[in-house]
Amino acid sequence: MSRTYCIPGVFFLFSAWFLLFIVSISLPSFQAMDITRVHSSGQVASSVNEAITQLRLGIWGYCVDMSSGRTCYKTGHGYSVTVTNGQNAEVTIGSSWTRGLAVLPVAACVAFIAFLLSMSQHITITLVASLVSFLAALLTLVAFAINIALFVYVKHELGTLNISETTITGPGFWLTFVSLLLLLLAGCTVCFGRRRDRMAGATNNSYQLNGPKGGLLSRFGRN
Repeated sequence: MSRTYCIPGVFFLFSAWFLLFIVSISLPSFQAMDITRVHSSGQVASSVNEAITQLRLGIWGYCVDMSSGRTCYKTGHGYSVTVTNGQNAEVTIGSSWTRGLAVLPVAACVAFIAFLLSMSQHITITLVASLVSFLAALLTLVAFAINIALFVYVKHELGTLNISETTITGPGFWLTFVSLLLLLLAGCTVCFGRRRDRMAGATNNSYQLNGPKGGLLSRFGRN
């Protein structure tokens, strides 16, 4: 493959994999890498029946900020969180809304495979790398759609409690979106690089076939 196209493709794939890897660590191991974050004035209580000021939802668990400090729960994927207001009205973020977040680690693995394949100079393998890049992009798109669904659901459900709260997207939400763009760029870059390499090879073969031929008459002509 043309070196001009090879290096950007490898860089895009590595960057996408690295970002997806960071997002996949998520809560509670990486407390800053949440998908959805809720800020509250302390008018809500979580499952531990204590007023909370912040709630962070990740892939493998969630964290709550209370007056006593931050507490994180490693529940595994597909967990549920119950939030209650001062009038004992409650909403539950069910496991059906958090289970799908596990697609992100799968996308990270596929992106890593595409990254390894992209470093090959073999034309067929680079084509496979391009296809795997698009597969990783598809998985990341599904994961991003799940992120959006979780954010919208949490914002809607907490809005029914009539409390002072602000629901925002976390860093993991936006890093997933950036990874999606990088994977699409990587797939296109690797694909176009392969096409340019084939065109360059066809041009060289054509030049060799149509090039000047030596012979007896040409020797007399040079003389």
